[in-house]
Parts: sequence; C-alpha cells; structure tokens
Amino acid sequence: MGQITVERNVNGIEGLCVITPTVHGDSRGYFMETYNADDMRKAGLDIRFVQDNQSMSAKGVLRGLHFQKQYPQTKLVRAIRGEVYDVAVDLRAGSPTYGRYCGVLLTEENKKQFLIPRGFAHGFLVLSETAEFCYKCDDFYHPNDEGGLAWNDPIIGVAWPGVTGVYPGSADASGYTLADGTPLRLSEKDQKWAGLADTFRF
Repeated sequence: MGQITVERNVNGIEGLCVITPTVHGDSRGYFMETYNADDMRKAGLDIRFVQDNQSMSAKGVLRGLHFQKQYPQTKLVRAIRGEVYDVAVDLRAGSPTYGRYCGVLLTEENKKQFLIPRGFAHGFLVLSETAEFCYKCDDFYHPNDEGGLAWNDPIIGVAWPGVTGVYPGSADASGYTLADGTPLRLSEKDQKWAGLADTFRF
C-alpha cells in the first residue's frame, strides 16, 4: 500500500511536486516513512538520490536562491523542526514557465515534502524561532559549480511571507525585516547574486 500522496505540477509548473506522507499516530506519538523508493517509482518519480543534507537556521535566515550549473540537482526537501517558506524558481530555457516561482510552507506539523527537479533555483526563509531543514539530492555538491539568483528580484517577485523592505536595486538585505522586526539574515554571497535577466539558464 502506498504511503504517500503526490500533488503534481504545483502552481502550474511542470515537474514540481508536493509529497505528503501517511502519518500513523496514536497517544504514544506517530510513525511515518519519510522516503520509500518503491512508492516514489509507483508515483512516477524514479530518482536515484546520492546525498542527504541537513541544516539548522535561526528565524529570519534566508538561504538562496541556489543551483549548480553543470551538475544540477533534483532535491527532495522538508522541515523536520520549525517552519520554513520554501521557494523554487524555474530556470529551464524554453520552459513555458521560465522565471515563475512556486512557494510552499513546510513545517514539522504538516510534514510535507517539496520535490524540485533539475533546472530550478532553490531557497528558503525561516519563519519559526529555529528550523531544521533536510533534503535529498540526486547529485553531489560541487563547490566550484555554484550559481545563484537574487532572492528579491522584482522580475520574479517572490512574496516572502511577512517580509518588508525597499528594493535597493540588488540582493542586499539591509533594511529588510519580518513583520515582528526580525532582520533578514543572508550570507554575504547570497547578497551578491544577479537578477533573472543576468542569470544562468539550463
């Protein structure tokens, strides 16, 4: 019996899927299969994952938007603690949805997973006090192959929940905050990525 349900082509973007596991719970707690290759194949998602990653981030941390150029990765992502707003941007040349994004709320409560195929930029914003985030990749990390896209590019127009600030003409996060005043926190590198017009296409 399959232990997942799959919502395909989320936000009208081919290949993006939200996967919801079956959770078996009672007064003791719960159990669920977080990954089952047979169930994935039966759902038409035959992917060979080779690397698992996990991170912990504080509220207001925004990581992204990232991709690898010559070694693109399919990612299966989820929040195991806390709450994040996860974003994928279509960078596939010739795609009818090129430049369009999809954002999904991933929390430890909803236990949803977001499947992001190769050819997308990816990032997330932490909305809870802390969040632990993990993801599976179908290719290895190549540090000299990194690419990125400005998180606040107005052409894409990601509606990051609760974020306020004035676009300064770059990915600089100075002056941006969450609704409660928490400042956005980005790496120096993530504040230097260019916008869609000057970004790598797959």
